[in-house]
This record gives sequence, C-alpha cells and structure tokens, in this order.
Amino acid sequence: MQHFKNLTDMHRFNGFPMPENPLISVFRCTNTCSLGNREFTSDFYMIGFKKLKSGVIMYGRTRYDHDNGSMIFVKPRQIIQFNALEYEEDAFIIFIHEDFLNGHFLHTEINKYAFFDYEANEALHLSPLEEQTMWDLFYKIDTEYRNNTDEYSRDIMLTHIDSMLKYSQRFYKRQFINRRELSGKTVSKFNEALAAYFKNGLLIKQGLPSVNVLASRLNLSPRYLSDMLKQETGKTAIELIHIYLVNEAKNRLKSDEQSVSEIAYELGFENLPYFSRLFKKETGISPNQFKKQLIN
Repeated sequence: MQHFKNLTDMHRFNGFPMPENPLISVFRCTNTCSLGNREFTSDFYMIGFKKLKSGVIMYGRTRYDHDNGSMIFVKPRQIIQFNALEYEEDAFIIFIHEDFLNGHFLHTEINKYAFFDYEANEALHLSPLEEQTMWDLFYKIDTEYRNNTDEYSRDIMLTHIDSMLKYSQRFYKRQFINRRELSGKTVSKFNEALAAYFKNGLLIKQGLPSVNVLASRLNLSPRYLSDMLKQETGKTAIELIHIYLVNEAKNRLKSDEQSVSEIAYELGFENLPYFSRLFKKETGISPNQFKKQLIN
C-alpha cells in the first residue's frame, strides 16, 4: 500500500502542482479531483468538503455516501481511497502534515475532535448556510497559503483551521439532534443492545461489554456512539454501561441467594475490588453495605 510521508511526493505521484508549503497543502477541486485509484495512507490530517456526482471515497473499509454537502476528516495513517470522483459543485481539500502543528496548541487540541475517528457513513452533512461558513474559512486559509510566507502565516492558517474544526463540532451536534429525531433515541437502542448482551449469556463467554462491541452491534463507530449518547443523556457510552451493570448488581443483591463476589463474577467482573469501586462510585456505598441495608 502506498504511504506518503511528505506532501511533495503525494503531489508528484498524482500530477498535482508542487505545494506552496512543504507541510500544508490547500486546493480547490473543480469537476474532478482524484488521488489515484488505490488505497493509501499518509502522515497528514485531511479536511475536505465535497458534493459527489459519482465516484467512490473509501475511508477505512467503509464507503462515504453520496449525500450532498459532506465534510470528511481523516487522521494520519488512516486508510483512504479516492477513485474516479466527479463533483456536482466545487470541492476543497486541505492536507496538514503532523509536523505543521508542532509547538501550536492544535497539536494537542486536534486529538479532542472525535470526528477524526468517525466512520465514513458518519460524515458531516451541512446545511446551505453551514456550507457557506466552511467556504468562507477555506478562502481565508487559501489566501494566506498563497501569500508570501512570513512569521504570521502559519499561525493565521492554523487559527482558521481551528475555527473550521470548532464549527464542525457545532454542526455535528446539530446533526446529532436532527438524526435522533429521524431515527429514534440512540440511548434506547444502546440499552436494548446491552440487554441482549446479558440475555444471550455473553457476559460469561466474553466478559464485560465494551463500547467497541456495542457500537458494532449498532453499526456505529465507538467515538460517534459516545458522542451521540453524550448529546442525548449527558453521559458517555462507558458511563452508561457502568450504570447498567450497577443497576443489574443492585437487583441481584436484593436476593440472599448469592454473595457479592458471586454476583460480581456473574456480571463479568474478574476483579472484585474493581466491581466494589465502581458500585460505590455510582451509589455512594459498597455492595456489602447496600446488601446490609436491605437486610436491616
């Protein structure tokens, strides 16, 4: 598989004009804009906007859908493929080498944007007004990119890129709300998946349910699932798993037939102190204290 360590090699490989800056590349695609026809990886972050007429974008192992007005976000060393793309309207793409962020707050901050870990079918779909906001920021980045470089150039470009990411976060939250209304509450489906995990005896076979396992059952990426649940409930996926497990433990502790250690084991906890800490964190008391209260 082709891996690009620098922008110059990627531009040369695809017959593009050489980049204005060795660590950042900004360009606008008209009608068509394709980066080869096979999978590749790189040391770059990619931020793009497209309205596909035809062609395929593969991210990981999943196809991007062809809905108009979608933003894509790719992190370094993620597998991606652009193949025979045709656009309804102009598109843009920005490549940012990891080293371009060194010494800037975005070097750390960019890892907080969960959408770089979303799957392809979880792209950001923009309204017309949101599209205009993104294009305005792109034009500012592009103008600075093509100006003569000086001591302010990098900070100005990264400031606009930071704004683009912040707006994307805001727009994703709007999308979460809209999609929740269309498809029903994610938390309900999440709880159903948890209940099925218990019912099918997977606790004994596979241990504690993980966010990855439950996300795959809902056909969502783990980061997207957690962000959706956080929007709906104020809690992440792992927090909701813990609440579910503690509630199940409380129900079983009401019976005199099992000890605390037996219940912990049946719930998939191999480490009793970990179970006790989690229980106390959620209820304020230990499992043994909870059981004693019921007896008294």
